[in-house]
Amino acid sequence: MNRSKTLVLAVILGVLAGACGYSDEEMQAERDRITNKLQGERAADKAAADKKIQELALQNAALTEQLRKLGINVEDQKRSLEESNKALEELKAKERQAQQRLATFKGMLDRFQKMIESGKLKVKIVRGRMVVELSENILFDSGRADLKKEGQDALTEVATVLAAIQDRDFQIAGHTDNIPIKSAKFPSNWHLSTARALTVGTYLADHGVPPVRLSAAGYADTQPAAPNDTPEGRQQNRRIEIVLMPNLDELPDLSQLKDMK
Repeated sequence: MNRSKTLVLAVILGVLAGACGYSDEEMQAERDRITNKLQGERAADKAAADKKIQELALQNAALTEQLRKLGINVEDQKRSLEESNKALEELKAKERQAQQRLATFKGMLDRFQKMIESGKLKVKIVRGRMVVELSENILFDSGRADLKKEGQDALTEVATVLAAIQDRDFQIAGHTDNIPIKSAKFPSNWHLSTARALTVGTYLADHGVPPVRLSAAGYADTQPAAPNDTPEGRQQNRRIEIVLMPNLDELPDLSQLKDMK
């Protein structure tokens, strides 16, 4: 008789006892009998469960031994599977980042299309980064770092696009050709390129781009876009670049280097 039937029987006995006038001693004896029966059934259930667990453990041990004889280490296989799953998740995360980055690039390119067609700027990919390039003759007069009216108009359009891009930082990079400049205001090409980058960064900040997302740097003639041996090449090198900086999650994980000495 299983436990549920025993419980039903106990209820029935209680009802019958009340109806038939059993004495308290008889009722107590019946309750004790039923209680003992329930305890016995519980012990039997536990013993059966323990036996099943032991059987499963033996089966598992036997299977593990068979796999070991075949040269298969279960723990190694488990770790290998976990590592493979982790690597797969990392690849999926990188793919999502790449797709998001591509979508950002495409969005910027679409917004700049009219300015590209009008010759006000160029958009290119340099070392995996999107770069918006504006020529010196659009922004500045030769040897100067204050914006021309044409340059202000162009940067106003650029600021509108950059301000609409969320969670991205931009570096304003000033570049010159290799012809040295030396004046009271700009002792070198380093000074001129840095001053121009600061001018552009300040203008963008004043026209809607959050200053916290902007930085400025001057490179003088150290990163030419073309050879400096022709007037055309030197003109290409006199430029301002607005570089879309990578997010932290797009950079390589260097956390393991902290343990290296």
